Amino acid sequence: MPNILYAGQTYTCEGQSVLDCLTAQGISIPSSCRAGSCQTCLMCAVSGTLPELSQRGLKPTLVVQHYFKACSCYPETDLEVQLPNTALGKFDAQVVSLDALNDEIIGVRLRPISPFPYQAGQFINLYQNDSTARCYSLASVPSIDDTLHLHVRRVPNGVVSNWIADQLKVGDTVAISAASGDCFYVAGQAAPNMLLIGTGSGLAPLYGIVRDALQQGHQGDISLYHGSTQVSGLYLVEALRNLAQAHPNFHYTPCVSDETPPADYRHGMVLDVVLKDLPDLKGYRVFLCGNPNMVKAAQQEAFFAGASLRDIFADPF
Repeated sequence: MPNILYAGQTYTCEGQSVLDCLTAQGISIPSSCRAGSCQTCLMCAVSGTLPELSQRGLKPTLVVQHYFKACSCYPETDLEVQLPNTALGKFDAQVVSLDALNDEIIGVRLRPISPFPYQAGQFINLYQNDSTARCYSLASVPSIDDTLHLHVRRVPNGVVSNWIADQLKVGDTVAISAASGDCFYVAGQAAPNMLLIGTGSGLAPLYGIVRDALQQGHQGDISLYHGSTQVSGLYLVEALRNLAQAHPNFHYTPCVSDETPPADYRHGMVLDVVLKDLPDLKGYRVFLCGNPNMVKAAQQEAFFAGASLRDIFADPF
């Protein structure tokens, strides 16, 4: 069985991931999704051979420095590992504002202390402390906004979201990771139509992507559908309607499934409404964010409706 050497101690890894092996020993390793998506559990291999899966999706600059995702690393040989240097990939940011967007979601604005490159729709990790972090998508657009915008849903018993809601204050300094993810707008000559579907705080990256595309002069139709069980679960409704009035190629549709909404909302599950309106998605670029079950179902339905797999971008959370 392979051994894991960490902080001068050796641990036997019995069919476990590096993350599970170390946390089972009571070692605090930052983690969040445990599915290889958020990169919160990023570690560095000092020696040994890393499985290909553990580095899949990482930037080439991280791969050549032997960084890997601990939750996806099932070692086949002995490994010596360490946490990244605390200064590597982390940035300090000041809390600029905390505003309620609806009863569950808080809008958090952060101003990085140093230059912070990102794409609208990517995500960052927000650290409560060295061993506790959660990933949040960026609703801001670099060419429009001078701060980073997060939409944080308060989760019952959620460690980080309740810390943000109850303890974080304007003026506080927090640590964030570099931006990651490939769910963002890329301008192209073809200028295809775009479909964006989100639920809950899944609106955050979509709001950034829409504004980024419009800012860059996207010519194709851009259709955004945002779903919730109740009207109170939606937010930024007026801002999105104003955006649609200002841009004829942008169409916004709020959807409510569990109550009869006002006349200017659509009734039904958001995916059902989309498929009724847009049964043919050939040539569309599709962005899906929010509830994992919705995202998974929408990936399949978008493909069956004609969208190419390479043009379907998903960010479930």
